[in-house]
Amino acid sequence: MYLKKALSPIAVLIVAAFWVFLSGQSLCAQTLKATGFDKNRGHDMLSQIKSDLKKNYYDPSFHGVDIEARLKAADEKINTATSNGHIFGIIAQVLIDLEDSHTFFIPPGRSARTEYGWEMQMIGDKCFVTGVKPNSDAEAKGLKAGDEIWMINGFGPTRANFWKMQYYFNALRPQPGMQLTINRQTGKQEEILVLAKITERKRVMDLTSGGDYWDLIREDESASHFSRQRYTELGDELMIWKMPSFELEEEEVDKMMGKVRKHKSLILDLRGNPGGYVSTLQRVAGYFFDRDVKIADRKGRKEMKPQLAKTRGDKAFKGQLIVLVDSRSGSAAEIFARLVQLEHRGTILGDRSAGAVMESRYFPHQSGLDVVAFWGMSVTDADVIMGDGKSLEKTGVGADETILPTAADLAAKRDPVLARAAELVGVKLDTEKAGSMFPIEWRK
Repeated sequence: MYLKKALSPIAVLIVAAFWVFLSGQSLCAQTLKATGFDKNRGHDMLSQIKSDLKKNYYDPSFHGVDIEARLKAADEKINTATSNGHIFGIIAQVLIDLEDSHTFFIPPGRSARTEYGWEMQMIGDKCFVTGVKPNSDAEAKGLKAGDEIWMINGFGPTRANFWKMQYYFNALRPQPGMQLTINRQTGKQEEILVLAKITERKRVMDLTSGGDYWDLIREDESASHFSRQRYTELGDELMIWKMPSFELEEEEVDKMMGKVRKHKSLILDLRGNPGGYVSTLQRVAGYFFDRDVKIADRKGRKEMKPQLAKTRGDKAFKGQLIVLVDSRSGSAAEIFARLVQLEHRGTILGDRSAGAVMESRYFPHQSGLDVVAFWGMSVTDADVIMGDGKSLEKTGVGADETILPTAADLAAKRDPVLARAAELVGVKLDTEKAGSMFPIEWRK
């Protein structure tokens, strides 16, 4: 996600919840079956999406897609929808058809939280299990890190469709379980049904009383723990910064870079970093150059100013820089990596990045009066053109040195990418030690 300065979706939820608290209204999660009310709400959502697209989408021709016809067809389909999930799927598909990484529908929050208990990732052109939560059904069924995933519910994951599968399973239609076809390291192929852990919560939250409101606050604080900045220092030679996103305030960037400047080398680990704010990208980039640099040009409906990084002057970091990326590195993370590459400021290691690079705005909306459902959409308002005149959308950033963890590395929790980065700056770090530095953290 590459956003102008705005609130993240979770922050939008909290702010919206606070507004409801003040106005004495309630927050409603979606119901299971589509009623007349639900269909009318779906029509209203589609109408608002049409308005947001027409006013803000960066390409008024919509890449040649007849958006009016698509919206009309979706509106008619809503009349025959059988569930809220069906309605939301119809709405989401209109935006998915644009094949734009930053234009998508964000449905209302669900009353149940679905936790699958395992993680997967594209590594090169293959999909692997990268982690299994202890005491989960996935662990009980024998799923292991390093297992290659061939099929999920009958569909084979690829680089092209992986983001759509993630969006479908995690945001649009969470599943009670997944039928997996996996290939073990031994070469044996197996089919496993892995069940999700579903935690039921209140369908309607009353934010006029303190309990539900503070539950939301605590949930946001818990989420913040898993998105915190992590780092480790190896003497004054090297600092390794695990940066999970570009959603930092300027003060946080300055604080981290204050630590970085005490070291001769920095490994900036942007693996799994989906992007974040334009302002954060500009602030971070300014710390790595002794002059102002143009990050990228912006191509939208109107003439737009380029994105610039103002040097931090004598506060800039002058040491050796290694940047790590993988298939989950998106948007601002990709732009930073490519900027470093084009300016010959450092070395990029790892896998090809996601190729999900556009600039977008988040539009929050709500439906209902006494009972309110919050939803939203992300709309691309600019393409991002790098200094070589090319867009990174659908292409991504190729590493200067491609290093892909093997199935055996994943199973043994080894990190050959981080170990190689340390070697390049003259620090000895074995793959086992590297793999233990930033372990997967699971929600309790």
